[in-house]
Amino acid sequence: MISDASLYSLAIFLGSASMLLIVLYHFLEINAKDDSKTTPLSSERKADALPPKAR
Repeated sequence: MISDASLYSLAIFLGSASMLLIVLYHFLEINAKDDSKTTPLSSERKADALPPKAR
């Protein structure tokens, strides 16, 4: 059986690791390059992306 001290250490480690991964994910997401600027949509594709009421 796992002791209370081991369980506490495991919880602290996993919580810290998850927070580090969340911060890393947000850092990478904010600094990612946007690919939509390199491939513009044609006017037909833009019209297809709009709902019928917005046309």
